[in-house]
Amino acid sequence: MNRRQFLSTAAAGVLARPEPPPNIVFVLADDLGYGDIGCFGQEKIKTPNIDKLAASGMRFTHHYSGSPVCAPSRCVLMTGLHSGHSWVRDNREVQPEGQEPLPAGTVTLPGLLRKRGYATGAFGKWGLGGPGTSGDPLSQGFDRFFGYNCQRKAHNYYPTYLWDNNRKRQLDNPDFSAHQQLPDNIDPADPANFKRYSGVQYSPDLIADEARRFLKDNAARPFFLYLATTVPHLALQVPEDSLREYLGRFPETPYKGDNRYLPHWAPRAAYAAMITRMDREVGRLVKLVEDLKLEKRTVFVFASDNGPVYDRLGATDSDFFNSSGGLHGRKGSVYEGGIRVPMVVSWPGRIGSGRTSDRVTGFEDWMPTLLDLAGGHPPSAADGIGFLPTLFGGRQPDRPFLYREFPAYGGQQCLLAGDWKLVRRNLHPPAGQSASVTTELYNLASDPGETRDVASSHPEIVARMMETMREQHRKSPRFPFPALDRTEGP
Repeated sequence: MNRRQFLSTAAAGVLARPEPPPNIVFVLADDLGYGDIGCFGQEKIKTPNIDKLAASGMRFTHHYSGSPVCAPSRCVLMTGLHSGHSWVRDNREVQPEGQEPLPAGTVTLPGLLRKRGYATGAFGKWGLGGPGTSGDPLSQGFDRFFGYNCQRKAHNYYPTYLWDNNRKRQLDNPDFSAHQQLPDNIDPADPANFKRYSGVQYSPDLIADEARRFLKDNAARPFFLYLATTVPHLALQVPEDSLREYLGRFPETPYKGDNRYLPHWAPRAAYAAMITRMDREVGRLVKLVEDLKLEKRTVFVFASDNGPVYDRLGATDSDFFNSSGGLHGRKGSVYEGGIRVPMVVSWPGRIGSGRTSDRVTGFEDWMPTLLDLAGGHPPSAADGIGFLPTLFGGRQPDRPFLYREFPAYGGQQCLLAGDWKLVRRNLHPPAGQSASVTTELYNLASDPGETRDVASSHPEIVARMMETMREQHRKSPRFPFPALDRTEGP
């Protein structure tokens, strides 16, 4: 039975595809940890609207981002290729603005949906090619773009401009760097001394406004709305009306900006407030869909691009909020805390409410899944495995494996296969440092926190998984990985 036959069999009697095909709203948070929202265990930060989506649909407890950092993770999402095959495999800036661009002719999810008659709009952070390059969102399948093209520019929530399609929209904000310290002669206990790090127009509000406008403008046709919010990525910046909700709730130590990113006088309150304000925008999108009577025709997805940042970077406190949900590792790591992310899917009347799936899924799986919904087909080269049957309560074979590689942060690889996870580190150490590769094996069923390396007890499993890793790596012309390139499979 081929994949299409299996899909039809598993979903038979559960889904009668509507005409036109369903709208898709895909909200992607930025550096939001597995445990940062209420429906995944968060107790200090309020996320009622995302929690409501989870209650009306399905939580996926083993969903994996494309990479442990921003740009390569988004590349996997957009192309359906895992990080051993995708074009962008690390964050790489290209001056004067932007990141390593996707090449012309890249097959992307929005491009394929547009061929199916969808209006396609991206709002928020892009990071896959600077303005005017082959990777610009308007060159990669989107009809509409508003937000930050460049990831570094997105470190400031009060920028002087945002990109409105292919032109700059100037904003009423002062020009200041997102990477500076509070001067030594300034009192960090006085909140007034931090007002210099804010402005008039808060970018997430503007971006959400444009996303809703796109939704209204395209209500009469199928649409793919990709809201790639910058929240809660650093720096910590949030309007006072949201900050007040959390002031006094947590013990605070003012952050003076001495560990990168902007200072803040109440960093824990700011982090929580940013997430709750993002949740408010999710609720506004849901309400607009309901007001337009589109809820039965609209799929909502919420996920994050990677795990939370490591403790105290830019005054974040992942330990205090249990942002990783008890998982080991943080952003930049292929341990669970770096790549396992919260994921919620809701489609009233189509997906059963209050359901949970522990199926292993990854960002590359969204291309075939969403194309299945749209009545299309993914390219044969895509790595993703559609999980539409799981969404509709059917059964499907377990994913045979999920592969990730990352040439930065010392060089890392991981492979999940069943209950087993193989992790290799120090494969590409910085210049001048000697390589001392570690190979670790964990049984996630009995050890979800990756605390007991059992590689020495299971050499046959290690050998088998190493062979799969070798087969899944393909040399990259832009992101060389010598330790893997030397052993590349056929």
